[in-house]
Amino acid sequence: MENLLIAVLVGLVAGFLASHLVSGHGYGLLGDIVVGILGAVVGSLLLGGLITTYILAPLGLAAGSIVGAIIVAFIGAVLLLAILRLVSGAGRGSYRRRRWL
Repeated sequence: MENLLIAVLVGLVAGFLASHLVSGHGYGLLGDIVVGILGAVVGSLLLGGLITTYILAPLGLAAGSIVGAIIVAFIGAVLLLAILRLVSGAGRGSYRRRRWL
């Protein structure tokens, strides 16, 4: 039960920070938690060793610490949101045209 609570807390913090950085607004409590947890998976799978070696180690943080987990999840969530934004086309200054009948 404690591990689940820590995962939700890490997901919430990382998802909140990443969503505000990438899109300028959050996705709500549940949305930020999902973004953060998926970001943790993406961050650990793709960049786990690089983040630990070049970001956490110079700061004196262990990868297993809560701060280290938040940093890994944040970087993964930013990557995830940036890729989703590129794929969806939301980052290209798109706007809805008004149709006149």
